[in-house]
Amino acid sequence: MRAVVQRVRHAQVHVDGALIGECGPGVMILVCAMQGDTTDNADALVDKIAKLRIFKDDAGKMNRSLLDAEGSALVISQFTLAADTSRGNRPGFSAAAAPDEGKKLYEYFAARLAAQGVPTQTGQFGADMAVSLVNDGPVTIQIER
Repeated sequence: MRAVVQRVRHAQVHVDGALIGECGPGVMILVCAMQGDTTDNADALVDKIAKLRIFKDDAGKMNRSLLDAEGSALVISQFTLAADTSRGNRPGFSAAAAPDEGKKLYEYFAARLAAQGVPTQTGQFGADMAVSLVNDGPVTIQIER
């Protein structure tokens, strides 16, 4: 699985003009299931993100995790993270998991993050979403498991 984690002050997602999810302060996570990924990949990614020390401590250093900071998360499915741009000018997405498997792993990922104690909201898999955020720092980290 691939993820882009952004530390945010606030993030939200709309579908058809309606607010369906938001978080903050915490992280917005763009996540993509790749071909061959399993729940083990999702578990490892969740564990890494929940414990990733990207929040400031009292000395202003990034020493606190999402769990330590008691932050929340907005999880957005984003199959375009599977983009292959090695040839030509049109990205290929064949490395992404099939939609049914991608949805299953996306929902599993969000549920596992919530089970770790992180208040978690989501976008809508496969929908045309309008996502907005205020990146804090900015801190943006790419992770693959």
